[in-house]
Formats: sequence, C-alpha cells, structure tokens
Amino acid sequence: MKRLVVPSLVAVLLATPALAQVGPSWQPPSSISASAQQEAKVAPDKATLSISVMTRATTAAAAATENAKKQTAALYALRSLGLTNEQLSTTGYSVQPEYRYQPNKDPQLIGYSVTNTITVDIRDLKTIGKVIDAALGAGANQISSLEFYASNTDSARQQAVATAIARARADAQVAARAAGGTLGELLEMTITGDRIIQPPRPIMFKTMAAGAADESTPINPGDQTVVVNISTRWKFNSVTGR
Repeated sequence: MKRLVVPSLVAVLLATPALAQVGPSWQPPSSISASAQQEAKVAPDKATLSISVMTRATTAAAAATENAKKQTAALYALRSLGLTNEQLSTTGYSVQPEYRYQPNKDPQLIGYSVTNTITVDIRDLKTIGKVIDAALGAGANQISSLEFYASNTDSARQQAVATAIARARADAQVAARAAGGTLGELLEMTITGDRIIQPPRPIMFKTMAAGAADESTPINPGDQTVVVNISTRWKFNSVTGR
C-alpha cells in the first residue's frame, strides 16, 4: 500500500544581478526558483533479525561447548520453519572473561561468557513472530535488533519526484503571473535529500502466561517513508520581453 503526502511548497522570485555586458543589447535573464519536498509511504516487505545465544561457565571451553549446543538447537528450529542456509548467517562471536570486583582487592576471575549471534533474513513478514518464538524456545536468549525494509521503493520514489516537480512548476507559474510575466523554460533542476525513514522499531515481548504457548510474538512493522527534495529554476519572461 502506497500513500502520498504532499507538504506545502515554496516559490521564490529571483532577479539575476546585472553582469558586465557582453554585447550592446544583451542582459542576463531573470529567473524564478521553486522547491518542493515530497513524501511517499511504502509498506516494508522484508526484515532482518539478530538472534544471539549467550552462555556462561567457569571456563571458556565449557561456555563455548554449551553455547554451541544451544545455537545448534536454535538453528535447527529455524530451519524447521523453512528458512534456508542462505537466510541464516553468523554475524558475531565473542568470548569474554568475567570478573568480580570488590573494594581494595584485585579483580577476581569468576568465569567466561560466550555470545554467538546469527542474522536471519526474513522474506515473509507474517513469520517473524514464529521465528522469534522458535529461536527462544530452542535456547536463544537475546534478540538484539529487528530491522524492516522495502525492496520496492523505486516506484514510490519516482511518483514522489514527479509530484514534487509538478508542484514546484505550479508555484513558479503563480509567482511569474504575480510578478507580471510568464514562466519560461526550465533552466536547472536538482534532486537532493533522497532518503528513507525507517518506522519506529516494534516492541517485542514473549508471552509467558500459562496456556499462551501457541501465541506468537506480535510484530507491527509500520510503513517506511521515502523523502525527496526538488529544486528548480525557470526562466522568467517579463513584460518587457527580457
């Protein structure tokens, strides 16, 4: 679903400063500059999810062994949902010593923590809740990020560009008439500020109440906002024909 939002536009009449004459009758043309910002809403159709298994033990080897066991179980659970190997990639692995700190004493090593992170490429947004629940149920214990994105922003962006140009031209025509002249040909146009605004990150939670095991984690992706800025400059035909 795409929804265009048209903000107000601003047009400015610019008189080009006089320059040194090249010929006896030549003068630089006056111009009108008009700009517009346009937004388009696009529903995301893909997501990436970072899932981690963090384990602790008195030795690094023991923590790593436990971690590998739980991460293997989590990967198996995700593959059981139909996710392929190319959708599951390891993006982080760390081993960290852990210390106990007490006043006036040297830090005491008490163990190690191991964290293994995988990134899941989700191509069906309806499965996000099931993916989270399957991973947590198999031993994962951290969800560090969930990012949505749209793979079809080109059409929305092009619509926004076309609308912004039309609005800028309309404002320039109004300015030209108000100044006692007519709008001439387009002299210059620039597209800037092309960006995509991500929707707010969803709040993720796992229902722990009894009898809620069949309920998947609710996710609301929201819309992405494609923003474009247009700057145009048009020739101004004054009543004197300059």
